[in-house]
Amino acid sequence: MADGGIERDAMEYDVVIAGGGPAGLAAAIRIRQLAEAEGREVSVAVIEKGSEVGAHILSGVVFDPKALDELFPDWRDDPNQPFDTEVTDDKFVALGESGSATFPGFAMPGFMHNHGCYIGSLGNLCRWLAEKAEGLGVEIYPGFPAASVIEEDGVIKGVVTGDMGVARDGSHKDMYQPGMELRAKYTLFAEGARGNLSKQLIRRFNLDEGREPQKYGLGMKELWRVKPEHHKKGLAMHTMGWPLSNDTGGGSFMYHFGDNLVAIGFVVHLNYKNPNLFPFGEFQRLKTHPDIAPIFEGAERLSYGARAITEGGFQSVPKLVFPGGALIGCSAGFVNVPRIKGSHNAMKTGMLAAEAAFAALGESRQHDELTAYEAAYDKSWVKAELKKVRNVKPLWTKWGTLVGVALGGMDMWTNQLFGFSIFGTMGHGGADYEATKPAAQCKPIHYPKPDGVLTFDRLSSVFISNTNHEEDQPIHLKVADMALQKASEHDVYGGPSARYCPAAVYEWVDEGGEPKFVINAQNCVHCKTCDIKDPNQNINWTTPEGAGGPNYPNM
Repeated sequence: MADGGIERDAMEYDVVIAGGGPAGLAAAIRIRQLAEAEGREVSVAVIEKGSEVGAHILSGVVFDPKALDELFPDWRDDPNQPFDTEVTDDKFVALGESGSATFPGFAMPGFMHNHGCYIGSLGNLCRWLAEKAEGLGVEIYPGFPAASVIEEDGVIKGVVTGDMGVARDGSHKDMYQPGMELRAKYTLFAEGARGNLSKQLIRRFNLDEGREPQKYGLGMKELWRVKPEHHKKGLAMHTMGWPLSNDTGGGSFMYHFGDNLVAIGFVVHLNYKNPNLFPFGEFQRLKTHPDIAPIFEGAERLSYGARAITEGGFQSVPKLVFPGGALIGCSAGFVNVPRIKGSHNAMKTGMLAAEAAFAALGESRQHDELTAYEAAYDKSWVKAELKKVRNVKPLWTKWGTLVGVALGGMDMWTNQLFGFSIFGTMGHGGADYEATKPAAQCKPIHYPKPDGVLTFDRLSSVFISNTNHEEDQPIHLKVADMALQKASEHDVYGGPSARYCPAAVYEWVDEGGEPKFVINAQNCVHCKTCDIKDPNQNINWTTPEGAGGPNYPNM
């Protein structure tokens, strides 16, 4: 097919899935399971922008196996399955600057407890799922980002993968290779939070009409190997409070698993007000708390990563279907904020969409709306789960950590015991970027210099994320109006991009007495925080050349 003068090869499938995370792989597997059960041939392709399946996957993770139990009831019997650590100790802790208080277990509704869940690597789960999918006949193409959609007469008919071998100036290098069209009767988008094509589809088809704005958090994680005497295999600990102020939402997790491994992470809600806040710096400060620092004495830091997390929940889930396709997983946003879990919901929504697509294909349909998927979601345990916790985020935002979390806990209990909320269904009150205040209205925040032992800078952290991009390629972080970036993002808001980015991509440098906006795109870990938090929505995150980005091991 011709595309802007470029001749592209095309491949035809029944279903194409953009994204090789939990949702996309669960969808692919479910379609092929149904096809084998009925003796039908249904072709399925999954494209993944990472260099391998799992390379860009980042999560805590304490994994709820509910959806996996439905997909593979005997998965625990597989000697290659990725989880060897079940949660045995569950702690919820409020931190002060020099002390802490542990919430008693009975204070939390039953669904908040993690017993029966598994600690491990979500990336390794995806690698295992990919093997299962390929064993069922799914074609998986890592290193091929979905760069654009194929739309004809208002219908989505597939995706186009990114061109390879384009120089920074837009010219074609000797190794130039145009992207390929992957055409499908149905296309499922499983790109994760703030997906490049998903956000465009939401706008194009007004899928968020009548919904609350999507909300986000920035999650950062480090993986450490600690001394055996400091390891408590099976411990899942969550904290809130310090080092964040009462009016800034967020918290931490620390999970002990495997061979003396500890995953420690920090989430900052991106509706914070003070543009001087430095989320990565807050994460580093967290580790100096007297309850946490001793765990890492004599330990080795193995890896680092960051990603945005959808936090809008029940109120913010958009319409899921449009002509020719559907949103699954975090492309739509199914994270349960108080549980800090979404992978099980992502997998289940992928399975529901797969079942709807399979049924439609069996009726010789194509390119229409998979309304059965939307109907199945409405009746699913995913929606029921999100509804129970729908007011936790709005209450936290409105009342701050101390009062808001207490009210959220009460609301979860009333939903659990009586099936209703005295608050009804609260709104989120605006998009995250709208919360940012001008720098002149906010206090500066001092962050101590990292010691290189327990606390670190961003560049050394990006190094151990194994992030790599071909340098001679177009910058994938697009600034719509550079003059606006100077006049507003810098002059009014104090240049928060230099702080909110957890990978030191952005900086303002002095050039002859004038500030210049510098984009170090090679550092990008694909968290997409800039796309969310820029106060003018002036930065657009797009996919870089295939296989670029982090290569997370065991994350």
